[in-house]
Amino acid sequence: MTSLDLLPFTDPWIYALMAVLIVGSAFLQGIGGVGFTMFAAPIALIVSPDLVPGPLLTLGGMATLLTALRERRHIAWRPASFALAGRVVGALIAVFALSQLAPQAMALVFAGLILMAVILSASGLKLKVSASNASIAGLISGVMGTLTSVGSPPLAIIMQHSAPQTIRATIGAILACGATASLVALAIAGHYGLRDILLSASLIPFLLFGFRLSNKARYSVSGPALRYGLLTFCALSALGLITKTLWY
Repeated sequence: MTSLDLLPFTDPWIYALMAVLIVGSAFLQGIGGVGFTMFAAPIALIVSPDLVPGPLLTLGGMATLLTALRERRHIAWRPASFALAGRVVGALIAVFALSQLAPQAMALVFAGLILMAVILSASGLKLKVSASNASIAGLISGVMGTLTSVGSPPLAIIMQHSAPQTIRATIGAILACGATASLVALAIAGHYGLRDILLSASLIPFLLFGFRLSNKARYSVSGPALRYGLLTFCALSALGLITKTLWY
């Protein structure tokens, strides 16, 4: 590997685009407790695929950790512990799948999972926050999060009827720990290394700025409008990725 290969971004315009994307993603994460990778991952895979999954998992883990720490008194520890156990198992399953799929297949799987995440998030399912449901949601989150860096929708479904601060804090705690488990699994499998760390580090200031903007805004922004706007953006991005993969 040459020194040029280690440069985080060689195109300043792509770097600028990713910086804006990370600011927006961190802002959304700080407001709703979900959305960082769901917002950033579809467009990142099209414009700068090196960011998926490792660097976005790193940044997403940091964003969710900040969310959990800010509202740590509201973490629901029991469902969080069961979901995290499922997340670890899901990460191991995903690493095996990652070694078996070609790049084009991975892109299609990615887009399919994003669309599934959108459908699940918009479905309005009412599930009890039980140990079994939390474990299953964690398992699905682990597979999706490790493969695509998007792991929040299954967790959001089982937590969606909780208080907003509980949703943000609990999902943040699960995803922060889960992202760490996924990154360890990716590193052991050879899919996460120095370049991924450098890519992540180069975008951390924008993550911190976006999250800081959310501190007061989370009390004034309309949650439903934000949620449906996010889902629409993600669905369009996933469909664009499918088109790009199949026709170009």
